[in-house]
Amino acid sequence: MTTNVKGTPIVKGLGFDSFGLGANACTVDIDEEQDKILRIRPFHFDEHQTPEELNAWKLEARGKTFEPGFKTLISPLSLCYKKRVYSKNRIPYPMRRVDWDPNGERHPETRGTSGYERISWDEAAQIVAGEIKRMHDEYSPEAILCEIDGHGETKVVHAAHGCITQLLDLCGGFTLQARQPDSWEGWYWGAKHVWGMDPLGQQNQQNNVIKDISEHGDAVLFWGCDPETTPLGWGGYMASRLCYWFTELGIKQIHISPDVNYTNAVHADKWIPVLPNTDAALQLAIAYTWIKEGTYDQAYLDTHAVGFENFRHYVLGGEDGVPKTPKWAERICGVPSYTIKALARYWAAHAVSIAHCNGGSFIRSCFAHEPARLEVALLGMQGVGKPGANQFKFMEWTLFGIPTLDPLPPSVHIPSLGAAYRGYVTGTKASFIPKTMIPEAIMNPPVQWYGHIAAGFPREDQFDGPYTFPPEGGSRIHMVWSDSPCWETCWNGGFKMQDALRHESIECVVVQHPWMENDTLFADIILPSNTKFETEDIGTDCDSGQWNVVFYERQAIQPIGESKSDKEVVAEVARALEQYGGVYEGMLDKYLGGKTDDEWIKVGFETSGVPEDLTFEEFKERQYYAFPTREDWKDIPAGIRQFHDDPEGHPLRTPSGKLEYYSTTLSHYFPDDRERGPIPHWIDEGAGHQERQYLERGRKYPFLLVSNHPHFRVHAQHDDVTWFREIETCKVTGPDGYKYEPVWVNPVDAGKLGLSTGDVVKVYNERGAVLGGVIVTERIMPGAVYQDHGARCDTVVLGEGGLDRGGANNLIAPTATTSKNAQNRQQIGL
Repeated sequence: MTTNVKGTPIVKGLGFDSFGLGANACTVDIDEEQDKILRIRPFHFDEHQTPEELNAWKLEARGKTFEPGFKTLISPLSLCYKKRVYSKNRIPYPMRRVDWDPNGERHPETRGTSGYERISWDEAAQIVAGEIKRMHDEYSPEAILCEIDGHGETKVVHAAHGCITQLLDLCGGFTLQARQPDSWEGWYWGAKHVWGMDPLGQQNQQNNVIKDISEHGDAVLFWGCDPETTPLGWGGYMASRLCYWFTELGIKQIHISPDVNYTNAVHADKWIPVLPNTDAALQLAIAYTWIKEGTYDQAYLDTHAVGFENFRHYVLGGEDGVPKTPKWAERICGVPSYTIKALARYWAAHAVSIAHCNGGSFIRSCFAHEPARLEVALLGMQGVGKPGANQFKFMEWTLFGIPTLDPLPPSVHIPSLGAAYRGYVTGTKASFIPKTMIPEAIMNPPVQWYGHIAAGFPREDQFDGPYTFPPEGGSRIHMVWSDSPCWETCWNGGFKMQDALRHESIECVVVQHPWMENDTLFADIILPSNTKFETEDIGTDCDSGQWNVVFYERQAIQPIGESKSDKEVVAEVARALEQYGGVYEGMLDKYLGGKTDDEWIKVGFETSGVPEDLTFEEFKERQYYAFPTREDWKDIPAGIRQFHDDPEGHPLRTPSGKLEYYSTTLSHYFPDDRERGPIPHWIDEGAGHQERQYLERGRKYPFLLVSNHPHFRVHAQHDDVTWFREIETCKVTGPDGYKYEPVWVNPVDAGKLGLSTGDVVKVYNERGAVLGGVIVTERIMPGAVYQDHGARCDTVVLGEGGLDRGGANNLIAPTATTSKNAQNRQQIGL
């Protein structure tokens, strides 16, 4: 262990949603003294490198200048993280559920309600090892489900997610819980079929888009996008600074969403409230206006698109007899027809780009592929790729090693630490289950679907299959081992997942986690893992929007309690397995990969791309290396300008190489898909979905819930930070003194329901209910209510039809997919 020198800060990367290669962190300095974290503060890039060495970039437009600065723009989520490290919810030592006996009665029905007793690490490791061997002997390796994906800290050698798979692969295999493209659902299942754009479905060529908009743009549409909130757990306040920069340049900021989010409140020139998940109607009405008024770019479509006439035919009503007029849309989406026409006419007359944050913005609800496809369709109708007209993200995304998802000037190199990463590496397994199908796969196998469904796979993968679980000759699930225990609060249908974890077929549930929260409360064996403050590691920051950096992370404090890193937790089980001999012989050395932690850190350093004249010892001493900006960054074409200028020479990754308003591949592979046909449509209802307010179910549950990324959390993380819970808008203190998750209600609806600020309400549908504290505000439009997703579960009644006091509204989200051929995550209709 390297001990901190008094007065020398420790560099750490604080990213809170890691699920690959430990990237996307916000670099900070840690001041520590006598094994105690004193404070967290911004990291300075110029401590060992000058602005000249960094080739500090500048944006110059309209007589003004934008510069990145030389310290990280960290958010409150990072500044307060020591409260998370020292949370009273930390798990201090291994524990066993009191009424679960590996040699006797297991009582799966009492998971979630039982107490726990302390056990030693030896006993815990022996029990887990014994259960692994029993699964292999009585069933098959596929009987063990590994839940190993996101919503955790960014680590590399001590990777927060997936060390389990390293071990179980050596033991013969496992069933992988495949993380769906949750943040990009609509883009993945829909937009890819219009313009390709692997791996995520959003515009994957972002270089110099901010420069281009600064020089040529007239307006930015923030379509369900909140840069003052969403980037805070990944990259800090650069996105906020860019919004101020747009204002300084006179670039209009138009917000389209049901709520006045934080960015909307500070930066918007215009707010257009639209009812949740009705954006497709608004988009179709914009297209209708352009077609009828002749204000779209037909010449561009003639050379850059195929199938537009099919789309035009549908929009004008030729297919179903219903023209998609602004009046038609007004009834559905709540936007007045005159506003729709005004927006369409402004857009047609100006250079307009569409902004999103990390993830997907407004495309996570039922039929989410339709508004995603329609966004690309509208961009194409106005010549996407021309000066000032692109789709862009406020945050760089390099998870899959793609160096183009950065709208700001690029560095000479984007570092990768994949060679040192000791957690799960994205890939496929013979036995896997899409994440949202886990409850059904546990309780009612077999289940079937198309595609490997992970966000990194190419568009063609969506047509592979069907896949089945259990695989032929394989076992159903009998054991769950999780190091990402936030399924019930972060995915749709959490009450149903509670039922699955208590199902009689599940004989053992193991959870390793730093905090006693959410799915951890359903474990039979709890293994305490620690935070990155308690380990020595290497990391990258590819997300500050300033410079790409590799940093050496010294250990800041000793492990709290008996906690160990995820890598060390699994090593304890590997050691215990060796007693069984055979395939398990020498398991610990195999798992550790023949290197010490320091040697793995050195592997990361040597393969990260740092200059050869920087030695490992020098790197450890200075703790970081920032890559300078490319000398030729101004010459890099902006966005998809090359496609705009030369569609034949720079084709898209679609079968035709062009924008496809009619998808021949969807038509060929899934000709009977009513929810996702070859042309984007407005869809009233589908199998398992009747979410529209004007349908029968909508009359029974008349409110639509907006469930955004929270301002004071990253998904379920930070909900136990007391500094945040003291903020009035973070929690509402009820009459009983309990801190309830806020529910915004428009004054019109509050008057009808007799509600006042401070009241406690039940937010419910047929799947169950959650509680919330009312805030009466005009920041949410009538007909919709707002409650952030990701609150920590505090379930009073478990299972479907249950009640959660904490406000974890993903417990009551729909479980039906957007289409029978597209496994999707859902938001909620109430």
